[in-house]
Amino acid sequence: MSALKKTISDQLKASMRAKEKARVTLIRTIMSEFKKIEVDERTEVNDARALAVLDKMLKQRKDSVQQFTDAGRVDLVEVEEAEMAIIREFLPQPLTEEETENLVKAAISETGATSMQQMGAVMTIVKPQVQGRADVSQVSKLVKKLLN
Repeated sequence: MSALKKTISDQLKASMRAKEKARVTLIRTIMSEFKKIEVDERTEVNDARALAVLDKMLKQRKDSVQQFTDAGRVDLVEVEEAEMAIIREFLPQPLTEEETENLVKAAISETGATSMQQMGAVMTIVKPQVQGRADVSQVSKLVKKLLN
C-alpha cells in the first residue's frame, strides 16, 4: 500500500472515531476512486496515481464552485470549498510561481525545446513533477509563454 493511500486510510479511521460525517463521506469517496482504479486496471494505486486522483477531484470541485457561484447557490459553494480543504490536506505543499517557472525552464533546456511543436515533450517532463502541487493548466500556460 502506498504511503499516501495509507495516510488517507488512517484519516478515514480517525474521522470515523471523531464522528466527522462530512469528512468520512469525502474520504470514502477518495478511497472508492482508488478501489475503482485497482479493479478496472488490476493494479495497485501508487503515490503518483493517488496524487493524480486527488488533483482531479480538486479540479472537479473548483469547477463546481464556479458553477454554483454563477447560480447563486452559496450553500453548495460552502460544501464544495470544505471538501476542497480536506482534499488539500492530502496533497503536498504547493509550488510557488518561482519554483514552477524553474521546473519549466529546466524541462525546456533538458528537451532543447524551441517552439510550440515541442510543448508535449516539455509537459511530459514537467507534469509528474508538479502533480498535486500546481495547477497543470497554469503550468501549460507558462510553458506556452516561455516557448513563444
